[in-house]
Amino acid sequence: MKYIVQYEQETDGRWIAEIEDIPGALAYGDTKEEAIAKAEALALRVVAERIEKQEVILNSTISFVTP
Repeated sequence: MKYIVQYEQETDGRWIAEIEDIPGALAYGDTKEEAIAKAEALALRVVAERIEKQEVILNSTISFVTP
């Protein structure tokens, strides 16, 4: 599974990162790297929950890509 991380800087200086393919995987950070790391952590929690509920069968690695 490969997920694309979208990010941008808000007008107030904060960074926002989102993984559109995973609802709720959106996070703010003081830096671009912090926002991306937080969004990736949220995405991993969502995927882990889906695996536990047997909604997803994981047969490959998970990777995140920033454009």
